[in-house]
Amino acid sequence: MTLPDFLMPDGMSALVFAALMLTSFAGSLITVAFGIGGGGMLLAVMATLVPPAALIPTHGVIQLGSNVFRAMLTFGHVYWPALPAFTIGSLAGAAMGGALVVNLPGEWVQICVGGFVLYSVLGRPPRQVRDWPGVVGAVSSFLTMFFGATGLFVATYTKSQQLPRHAHVATHATLMTVQHGLKTLAFGLLGFAFSHWWGFVMAMIASGFLGTVVGKLCLNRMDDRRFQLALNAVLILLALRLVWAGGRGVLGV
Repeated sequence: MTLPDFLMPDGMSALVFAALMLTSFAGSLITVAFGIGGGGMLLAVMATLVPPAALIPTHGVIQLGSNVFRAMLTFGHVYWPALPAFTIGSLAGAAMGGALVVNLPGEWVQICVGGFVLYSVLGRPPRQVRDWPGVVGAVSSFLTMFFGATGLFVATYTKSQQLPRHAHVATHATLMTVQHGLKTLAFGLLGFAFSHWWGFVMAMIASGFLGTVVGKLCLNRMDDRRFQLALNAVLILLALRLVWAGGRGVLGV
């Protein structure tokens, strides 16, 4: 089957397109069902199939669409006190990240974020994470301009609030909507040509929406205790993967 060219920019094959659609569906399902993980999985797959210059901007706008739908489906459970300070911090972080012309060493960012998440899950989250959403917004929005998927970092804040499972998912989705929205705006101002990717991005968002609907059905079948256990397990596995990948990069393995 031949797909329209606007769905497959830069000569993307139908097989690659199908693989990315499936990944977007699975990533959204995982994020809703377990609270975190889908964005990082999607980024990892896209990194092998999408041109490097388009990776972070397109991933950001796809995640924006996914998180908007996720927030809409769980809107009544959002923990609103987190939003104002997080938004202000995110504005500052995105502005600082967009103003820099050099990249942070990706390997060390992976190690630091992974180590921080492990500490937050296994120990007591630092007060700056528990009580200062503005700091979380600023740091994560700065890093996302270079690193892409920092939902894991933001999840340490929502987890530290000890929210029920629906509130955790709703609040995390709302905070990530703010962050990815600001990132998309920043890349647009920096000149990235989103118009060349609009068909692909819309298809990825639609696939992610289907994953969100299915994931919410899974979430409804869990209780809060099982959700927290699953969330902790996913956070630890993702953090270990970040540390492992960063360590291999530093060592040149």
